[in-house]
Amino acid sequence: MIPFTDEELLPPVKDVIEKVRPSIKLDGGDIELIDIKDGVVYVQLQGACVGCGSSGTTLKFGVEQQLKTLIHPELRVVNVPHGFEDKLDQLG
Repeated sequence: MIPFTDEELLPPVKDVIEKVRPSIKLDGGDIELIDIKDGVVYVQLQGACVGCGSSGTTLKFGVEQQLKTLIHPELRVVNVPHGFEDKLDQLG
């Protein structure tokens, strides 16, 4: 169980996303934090990342691994496809 509320997670999660953003932008992409619910970090890959075959690897071994290492090992990252920003309960 993650010992933080979603509100407490927001600042450190934003910091981690800002740390990984430059490497994502190098390849023409970007990442946006959509929400945090019950320790699940919902992000949206943008630009060249949309439809890229490596986007799953970027999320799991880039973003998620950094969040687990720097904040808490039980954090999970879910990519939010365009058009699903208001349907997070359908993702997982």
